[in-house]
Amino acid sequence: MLHKTIHRRALLRVTGVSLFLPLFESLSPAVATENQSQSPRRMLFICRGLGLHGPDFFPQQTGRDYELTPYLKEIAAYRNQFTIISGISHPNAGSGHAAELSWLTGAPHAGSPSFKNSVSVDQLAAEHVGSATRYPFLSLTTHNSGLSTTRNGVQVPPEKDPAAIFRKLFVTGTPQEIRSQEHRLRQGRSILDSIRSELSQLEGTLPAADRQLLEQYTTAVRDVEQRLHNAESWMEKPKPRVDADPPTEFPPSEDIVGRSAMLYDLMVLALQTDSTRLITLLMDQAGGNGVPPIEGVSEGRHGLSHHGMDEAKLAQLRRVEIAELKAFAGLLEKLKSATEAPGQSLLGQTMVLYGSNMGNASSHDTRNLPILLAGGGFKHGQHLAFDRQRNVPLSNLFTSMLQRFGVEVDPFSSGAGTLNGLEEV
Repeated sequence: MLHKTIHRRALLRVTGVSLFLPLFESLSPAVATENQSQSPRRMLFICRGLGLHGPDFFPQQTGRDYELTPYLKEIAAYRNQFTIISGISHPNAGSGHAAELSWLTGAPHAGSPSFKNSVSVDQLAAEHVGSATRYPFLSLTTHNSGLSTTRNGVQVPPEKDPAAIFRKLFVTGTPQEIRSQEHRLRQGRSILDSIRSELSQLEGTLPAADRQLLEQYTTAVRDVEQRLHNAESWMEKPKPRVDADPPTEFPPSEDIVGRSAMLYDLMVLALQTDSTRLITLLMDQAGGNGVPPIEGVSEGRHGLSHHGMDEAKLAQLRRVEIAELKAFAGLLEKLKSATEAPGQSLLGQTMVLYGSNMGNASSHDTRNLPILLAGGGFKHGQHLAFDRQRNVPLSNLFTSMLQRFGVEVDPFSSGAGTLNGLEEV
């Protein structure tokens, strides 16, 4: 369905300001998509917060004739649909778990006292999607933290309750709930009216430098007004029906495989119904101290990732990470099996980034990140190996993905252009 066309640059200052308002369920900016008759591009970003054991993940050979490693054997059926990338990281990312804060932004020195985050790649892409979908993006987590950040570097609150996510996507509220949401939207408009009136009175009392800042804020207020308008328009449209039962109880925190698999299923449904085209998922370390329900594993995931090359711990770590790769294989299968048009799979239209903010969790090293890119219309089936001492910027990959998505950016964040060797079909 066609929507009113608004230039993308008119929305660049929206996201941070929306945090001052209630988090409306169907809040979205208004920009028109191009070529809406074509199947849309989509992107998934999945971060495993505790790394992957490199020797079991990275092939020793480069190019297309590499030998499958123990981890890659779990997704061997999709070999021609994914690319392994080594020798890649964010420059000056910082060390330790804090680096997950900038995994999708490329902002330097994560965790330092002076750290200031920037916009994440999914949020930049969400501005391009605009009101074409009910939800421009979904930010999901298995535990607490999220990956998405606004243009002000503020984290977007992630969602982790599968039942609530299912209701948000597919369940139409009762008449009373709809009236309540309409009231919240009107309340938001009322707040903006009040803000605009006060800003007008304040403008004449400020020096020139502050008036410039005030104009930026006023512009942001006007943008949020437009988002409220679009939220109201989506309320009038029925939610899609799906042939799926609502999720049952979320597995316990230590069952990271069960939690991620449940969220994977919801991600596929969200993409199939075009409820959104951008999803991030952080499999964070909050549940790392509990023992995962995997045969042969008796220690927590966090402790195993800090193995210190202890063979007993490494053996258990392999069991955990292989189980996670099996769950990821299930996601790839569902995306590959879902078709939108003859000969066109959902996987072919969806760029799936799977990896981590740490290259070696045992030493908190944020270089040489384990990165896998699947689907999305690229020429896959290869191992792209870059210099392990002088890594290429991960933001180069983000630039390639954004351009494939239709966003005019070059480069993104700390990138120096697109990623060499990654070609489109």
